[in-house]
Amino acid sequence: MRYLDRTVDWLAAHGASHTAREISQQPRLWRELGGSLTAQEPDWAPWLHAILKTPQLRILLCGAGTSAFAGRALAPLLRERTGRRVEAVATTDIVANPRAWLDPRLPTLLVSFARSGNSPESVAAVELADQLLPDCHHLVLTCNPDGALAQRALRGERTYAVLMPDGANDQSFAMTSSFSCMYLAALALLGGYPLAEVRSRTEAVAALCEARLAQWPHLARDLADRGLRRVVYLGSGSLAGLAEEAALKLLELSAGHLATRFDTPLGVRHGPKFMIDRDTCVVMFLSSQPYVRRYDDDFHAELLRDGIARRVIALRPDGDDALSAPLADADDLWLALPYLLFAQLLAFECSLAQGLTPDNPCPTGEVNRVVQGVTIHPWGARP
Repeated sequence: MRYLDRTVDWLAAHGASHTAREISQQPRLWRELGGSLTAQEPDWAPWLHAILKTPQLRILLCGAGTSAFAGRALAPLLRERTGRRVEAVATTDIVANPRAWLDPRLPTLLVSFARSGNSPESVAAVELADQLLPDCHHLVLTCNPDGALAQRALRGERTYAVLMPDGANDQSFAMTSSFSCMYLAALALLGGYPLAEVRSRTEAVAALCEARLAQWPHLARDLADRGLRRVVYLGSGSLAGLAEEAALKLLELSAGHLATRFDTPLGVRHGPKFMIDRDTCVVMFLSSQPYVRRYDDDFHAELLRDGIARRVIALRPDGDDALSAPLADADDLWLALPYLLFAQLLAFECSLAQGLTPDNPCPTGEVNRVVQGVTIHPWGARP
């Protein structure tokens, strides 16, 4: 058996087995997730739809690190699609300054993205919301049925947990299939799509990603072998949140050996463009929205004209070459999934090119799979 065009023996010898398998399994898990959401619809739909009818409802998409970026990649287009008040706030921000983010005047649905459900900030954010918000419900999207947040849902009337498919609880250091499954679950539950349409779109994106899994590993390996020192990810709107996740993935799997940055095609001109030099690869996530795409194309043309970057990779929803991700009638919410896959593959190959073990790029333990060393202080405590 092979994953990402490498044998299982080779991957095991290079400490890459979990990461390679977890990247490769995503299309299958997305299909399984669609099936489980359909089977469980009689349970979650009445609970969730009753909450979504609440006047002035505020929806907070929360998580720490990669889990926070799932919310940031969803919030802009969920607001646009549904007309609801949808905001993405990291649990690390809520815990550090809860009054700045939790508004007791508004009924709130706090959506927790949590691979393990045991991150101290994620648990603390839920507890703070219950302390400070008189009308708060919780939707927990998690990969771990035994985690603190999943177990909490079993005891609370105002909490519902949706479990990701078996296998989504990544064993590798970096979140890959856990991120995409939780992202897709939130899209299905909150995106305003009929569930049958979710299943149809999921099948289309899964089939596309399976095809790209046969092509993109070679492209990613070629980029990683070029001696890059910096990678800049650019995207607009929801794709800006995806760019943030892509930059973190590469930073994690390269153990900080590669400098990474995310920005928007408009924002990067305002100073951060200095980061782009002969040792830099720029990866652009081009939008499917015609108006947004004009700004994407303008900066793409500027980069090619400047000629200062080592490589410029423009992933796009149109075309028939290796960098395209054509999905019929797809908006950026769905386009994010193949773009994400490319970013994961590049991070994986860069990790190997740096001589690291992708399953655990920090074996000395300064950075951990589930964050450690955080002291949660009681609300109202004084120094």
